[in-house]
Amino acid sequence: MAVTETDIRKIADLARLSLADEEVPAMTAQLNSILAHMDVLTRVDTTSLTEAGADAITSAIALARDVKSAGAPLRGDAVAPFPMNATAPMLAPDSEDGFILVPRLSTHEDM
Repeated sequence: MAVTETDIRKIADLARLSLADEEVPAMTAQLNSILAHMDVLTRVDTTSLTEAGADAITSAIALARDVKSAGAPLRGDAVAPFPMNATAPMLAPDSEDGFILVPRLSTHEDM
C-alpha cells in the first residue's frame, strides 16, 4: 500500500495541518517508508512466537497470583511531595523563583 501526494494533502486537510506544497513530496516519501516497513512486519512469521509468548504471559500471571496469595507487602499508591527547596541546591547550584537554572546548551545561532 502506498500513498500519493493527493492522499497526503487530503490527510493534512482532514487533520487541519498546514502543509506547504514543498513539504508534500518529503511527507509522501516518509509515510510510504513507514508503510513499507509495516508491510515487512506483517510478513514476519510469528506462529512460533505465539506459544512462547503465551507461556510468558501465563508465567507472569501465575507469579502475580503467587505473590498476592503469599501476602507480600505492597507499597501504598501514595504521592509524597518532593522537597524541592531542600534538595535543589544539592542538585543544581542556581535557582530562581523555585525553578532550577541550567546553562544553555545551544542556541539557534549555533546551528
